[in-house]
Amino acid sequence: MRSGKTCPECVVLSGKGGTGKTSLTASLALLERSVVLADCDVDAADLHLLLQPEVQEEHPFISGHEAVIRSEACLSCGLCQTLCRFEAIVGDRSQGYRVDPVACEGCGVCVSFCPQKAVDFPESDCGVWRVSRTRAGAMVHAHLHVGAENSGKLVSVVRNRARELALEEGAEMILVDGPPGIGCPVISSLAGATLALVVSEPTVSGKHDLERVLDLCRHFSVPAALCLNKWDLNPDMSDHLEKMALERGYPVLGRLPWDSAFNRAQIQGLAVVEMPGVLAETVSGIHRRLQEHLAALLREGDPGKQ
Repeated sequence: MRSGKTCPECVVLSGKGGTGKTSLTASLALLERSVVLADCDVDAADLHLLLQPEVQEEHPFISGHEAVIRSEACLSCGLCQTLCRFEAIVGDRSQGYRVDPVACEGCGVCVSFCPQKAVDFPESDCGVWRVSRTRAGAMVHAHLHVGAENSGKLVSVVRNRARELALEEGAEMILVDGPPGIGCPVISSLAGATLALVVSEPTVSGKHDLERVLDLCRHFSVPAALCLNKWDLNPDMSDHLEKMALERGYPVLGRLPWDSAFNRAQIQGLAVVEMPGVLAETVSGIHRRLQEHLAALLREGDPGKQ
């Protein structure tokens, strides 16, 4: 591995929640010698539950605008309610009008057309992002306030700060716990990464989710690799998913069996590699193959190192 500007960035993805993505991320981080973590699942962050971060920095996430009606200046003409396409203006002429902050999309139409200029348009406080220390290393993490949007932009903030930290500390890897699905937050987590490690389960829906994530990786020209979780619940489907990945040119880094050790570790606030056993050894093997694959990708991207 190399540090500085060429520090590899591995993002752990899944087509849906509950595949074991975060548990695997925490274990891989603890096995790394020098890592910076980025929890980019900002809508439902949970990596902190396993790594108990000590917060060192905390910053507000300001994004977009939110309309606010000044009641003392409003004449209750109702024009803003008529023009709002998001039904965010509530009330009536007798009681006055106000903006529902959950429904407001910050488009600014009410601000522009209010004849009394009674609608303010302050910046919106959407969430918080933090820089912390964990027993695995530095971690950048965040969360959105209830009903807040722009999670893709917040993901970019988290990733950029993690890259700065990796450069400052000479880290050997940036490890990203990505959000589930294939939407905007996933795209923000994925674009420009060195490798996407996709965690999947051997089910019909798991196959569909895996195909979508691999298609997304191909679209953004990000190399991908597969890790199967709970493979022994459906060995035939596991074989099928591995074959599908290999036919598309994506290596398989390992299989994890169903094991209650995952749940026991979560209850204790631990990663599974902190509980000695066969499962910890299996995860260690996946980590070793991940390091080898990342090293090979870096060599391919640097002809002088061939």
